[in-house]
Amino acid sequence: MAQAGVTRLLVTAMPNVAWLTGFDGSSACAIIEPDRVTLVTDRRYADAAEVLAADGGLTLAMVEQTYDETLAVLIRAGDEPMGVEAGHLTVQRQRWLAATLAAGGWRPALVPTLDVIEAGRLVKDAWEIERLREAGRLISAVAVGVLADLAPGQREQEVAQAVEAGLRRAGFTRPAFDTIVASGPRSALPHGRASDRLMVAGDLVVLDFGGVYGGYCVDLTRTVVLGPPTDEVVRVHGAVAEAQQAAIAAVAPGVAVGAVDQAARAVLDRHGLADRFVHGTGHGLGLEVHEAPRVGPARPATYPPMSGTVVLPDVLVAGMVVTIEPGAYLPGWGGVRIEDDLLVTATGAERLTRVPVMLSVA
Repeated sequence: MAQAGVTRLLVTAMPNVAWLTGFDGSSACAIIEPDRVTLVTDRRYADAAEVLAADGGLTLAMVEQTYDETLAVLIRAGDEPMGVEAGHLTVQRQRWLAATLAAGGWRPALVPTLDVIEAGRLVKDAWEIERLREAGRLISAVAVGVLADLAPGQREQEVAQAVEAGLRRAGFTRPAFDTIVASGPRSALPHGRASDRLMVAGDLVVLDFGGVYGGYCVDLTRTVVLGPPTDEVVRVHGAVAEAQQAAIAAVAPGVAVGAVDQAARAVLDRHGLADRFVHGTGHGLGLEVHEAPRVGPARPATYPPMSGTVVLPDVLVAGMVVTIEPGAYLPGWGGVRIEDDLLVTATGAERLTRVPVMLSVA
């Protein structure tokens, strides 16, 4: 907050509220001030919020009419500017708050900020790491079971349903995103959600799914062929597997995220597949399935960051959790992606997901 130039901050992004307070309901805000954190929620969550407030040393404010009316009262109670999350507070809400505060005689400003809370979420603490380790172990077991049952004659949607049922049985509260099952030519779609396509012998199948365990997300992808692979399938799958191993080997504290991405791209370039890798090599994991850091090519700075921006590091730090997921996609033929979750450690990386990178099933 000091880096962003504020002493008070209104937090409206739900993952950030959860990280700060432990609140896991659907609607809340938080206000951070030098001497307290105030959790703002409504009467649906009164009992749970009171327990959180007592256990966590939080101040509790209950919404009586609307959230924004309650926030206006709380903001007006202090005479310092209030930082707001520019990436999450809508223009409409900010304009209403500013006009309402001004009409009530409040003269300080609402100050846009960016990545104040996200900067704290980048590096996981010991409790978060254990939660993610367990989630990685559980999703790996689900993947092994689903892959063992994969066979021609199934529809993509049936496989997706089996995945999501397995997640629930394993203890996940929900999928982290829409399960991807893309077979045959559809495997060339990086985000090919499960369709009613009937899988047949010889199909490549990309299976990408994630789960939320205790609030934390894990993410896993395997690509297999239903039956004996062709030479081209062996070539492309082998190239992607080699690219993933090169990127994993590059993961260590102090290494630029762009260097990890480049390690994967260099391998695919050597195999003539560089132009078929159409996304970043990975992303951060935590309360959201896609969060900082982004493991991809360096983005050129075309304009200076706005004031109030906390600059996130572009190097890996011990305690970060990231995916490594290179891919190659050949329209009309198919595609391959292989993904695992890694914890950055003091000496390198710890793999959180452990599923054989096999090629042929059925």
